[in-house]
Amino acid sequence: MNDAWQDFVSTAAVALLNALVVAVIVALVTRRLGRRYPVARYLTRAAAVPFRLLLLVIALTVAVHRDAPWSAREDLGRWVDLGTHVGIIITAAWLVGVMVLSLEDMALRRYRLDAVDNLAARRAKTQTAVIRRVTLVGIVILAMGAVLLSFPGVSAAGRSVLASAGIISVIAAVAAQSTLSNLIAGLQIAFSGSIRYGDAVIVEDEWGWVDEITLSYVVVRLWDDRNMVLPATYFTTTPFQNWTRKHSELLGSVEFDVDWRVSPDGMRAELDRILPTTELWDGRTKVLQVTDAVGGWVRIRILVTAKDAPTLFDLRCFVRERMVDWLQSADEGGLPRFRVESVNRQAPRRASEEEATGLFSGDQQGDERAARITGQVPALDEDGRAGE
Repeated sequence: MNDAWQDFVSTAAVALLNALVVAVIVALVTRRLGRRYPVARYLTRAAAVPFRLLLLVIALTVAVHRDAPWSAREDLGRWVDLGTHVGIIITAAWLVGVMVLSLEDMALRRYRLDAVDNLAARRAKTQTAVIRRVTLVGIVILAMGAVLLSFPGVSAAGRSVLASAGIISVIAAVAAQSTLSNLIAGLQIAFSGSIRYGDAVIVEDEWGWVDEITLSYVVVRLWDDRNMVLPATYFTTTPFQNWTRKHSELLGSVEFDVDWRVSPDGMRAELDRILPTTELWDGRTKVLQVTDAVGGWVRIRILVTAKDAPTLFDLRCFVRERMVDWLQSADEGGLPRFRVESVNRQAPRRASEEEATGLFSGDQQGDERAARITGQVPALDEDGRAGE
């Protein structure tokens, strides 16, 4: 027994020494490559721990299979072999996951989200985030499957389950219909470009920014710092507004209802004066037009542009405030007014004061009828009119 343990220890020491030599050689090679290629340097840094642990587990596995001191006990040897096999699977999955995630992080470093025109950066971050989640899920599923298949009896159980999987698959498909639809919608969002990280959107009559995109839901951070969580299928089945789909620059309007005595040229000159004084305006567009003049008001619309949605909101507020100040100080005639017209009307006459009108009075024909009845027929003049 002592000889068996001595052989095992010596074999394990040789295996560990070989693993150390391999680790040193790989470190030297990657360090030399890292001087020329930043990718190699970054991967070496990120994957150092899982790679060394994988070498350690492999060395122990080799030592166990060559000189196992517990070969007389088959049950113990079987569990040790199973443990080393599972250890190799887990550390290998860890190493692969770290390397894939490191490559994705390096790809994102090429893009800057704080740039003025960050459309490409937001597209890359959206696609990378979804790919990252799919990659992690795939690695975990494959690793779990490999670990489960390592246990004796699992493969037989798997075959028996597959034999009756017809009905189960139908039930699972119906039960997971919503989950699968959200998963497919998440992938569609990532690669269709309908929304990206940082996009300014209007959903459910609320305005905000896309803050997180997953395989099943999307988080929109609203303008008042609330978070609206929507299923991924919402953005593939429901109309919504995306203000920054192709570029972040936006055009906004400021409207005023003013009096007819306002001076549009004066307002236009004031607009030309105030816009260059603020960094909110990007210098692309400035327009002032009278868009309506009915109902007692003159409607003036101002169009301005800014680099993104938050800046545009601040710019519109700035223009509105400055124009209100200008109307109050320089053009009071343009301030909105309600006009009331005073009309002098004569009081109606009383009933007793009105001239009586009837069958025998009130007009010439009535007087003639009354004269004929009383026998006092008036004389006619040469023109045929009744005289006095």
